[in-house]
This record gives sequence, structure tokens and C-alpha cells, in this order.
Amino acid sequence: MKYRKAEDILPQELLEQIQYYIQGEILYIPNKKGHKKKWGECSGGRSYLAMRNAAIKEAYASGESCEALASSYHLSLASIRKIVYGSR
Repeated sequence: MKYRKAEDILPQELLEQIQYYIQGEILYIPNKKGHKKKWGECSGGRSYLAMRNAAIKEAYASGESCEALASSYHLSLASIRKIVYGSR
């Protein structure tokens, strides 16, 4: 979450109304219902893991062993098996 100055984005009238209730403190304004992003959507973590898992599945389909994949991707054997044998 990044902080932004209210005076830079809010109209003066609205800023004055908010200052009536709170001044000089941090105020969190939540997203509207239905606008919440899933984990990793902003940082790119979700797409990175999807690409990594696809590469692991492809390597396994090409004949790589689970042990070799675990070693090369620095994951546990159980994690590799979940990726490979999970949703196909």
C-alpha cells in the first residue's frame, strides 16, 4: 500500500469535510466491494508462479524426474509433486 497526499487528489471541499473528523493522522480508505485484487496481482508474483509451474510441468512431461526438478527449482519434492500431479 502506498500513501498519497490527500491535498493532491481530493477536492478542497471534501478535504475540509474530512479534516472536520480527522487531522494529521493516517486514514485508511478500503476498496469498494468486488474490487479487491487477488494475492500477487499487483506485484507480479501470481504470474511469475504460474509461468514457473508451467515450466515445471513441461519439463516433467519431457522426461525430467521430480527429484531433478526439485533440485533445479530449489523446491521440496512434495511441492514439485503437487505442481506436477495437481490440476492437469
